[in-house]
Amino acid sequence: MVVKEFGINNKEIIVLLHGGGLSWWNYTDEIKLLQDKFHIIIPALDGHSDSDLDFTSIEDNAARIIKYIDEKFNGKVLLISGLSLGGQILLEILSQRNDICKFAIIESALAIPMPITQSLIKPSIKLSYGLIHKKWFSKLQMKSLKIRSDLFDNYYRDTCIITIDNYIRFMKSNSSYRVNPNLSLCQAKVLIFVGGRERPVMKRSAKLIRSIIPNSKMISVKEYHHGELSINHADKYVQYITTLMK
Repeated sequence: MVVKEFGINNKEIIVLLHGGGLSWWNYTDEIKLLQDKFHIIIPALDGHSDSDLDFTSIEDNAARIIKYIDEKFNGKVLLISGLSLGGQILLEILSQRNDICKFAIIESALAIPMPITQSLIKPSIKLSYGLIHKKWFSKLQMKSLKIRSDLFDNYYRDTCIITIDNYIRFMKSNSSYRVNPNLSLCQAKVLIFVGGRERPVMKRSAKLIRSIIPNSKMISVKEYHHGELSINHADKYVQYITTLMK
């Protein structure tokens, strides 16, 4: 597994799981705010720009991250956070290993399958994939995703690297993921974030996750779109982390 590491001399381990189609730079500002106190690990999700494996499933990716934590950190870290696809992988990690971390942050994670959306993914990606290498198209995508403009070079570079097959696989997995019943055994203290301007299915997903994880709290950030909290508001995101760990 390929990872980015920051603050490597610090004792406490934080694992950050980026969103689908993104990379480590999803948390670029959080890194600046946290690396003096924490050892930060950001794995490249399977099938993404820096990864050493194609994407197969959310469950497989979760198992690989657990194996990495087992081998490098004796199976325990302080906190794991995940955005969108990374949030779904985190849900699966917490289901497969309920005591792997003390704290967790789940941001904008879809937990309700969307079969109609899933059926449209393959044809829509095949139609649009050729446009990914066009900068004007990437800028439109960034704008729709509410990603701030200074991250464009990173976004454009990394989205161009992802193969069409990996796009199809992880987006289909994203739209079909169903929460593992073992999530109810999670021992971590968990914050669940959803943007107030996200789709209704995302808000229902956050409520579902909240109902399953025993020691959890849901926060709706009213003015934000999907993933906007960690990508564009690192100061507030880190403040939530600090409060959670107190």
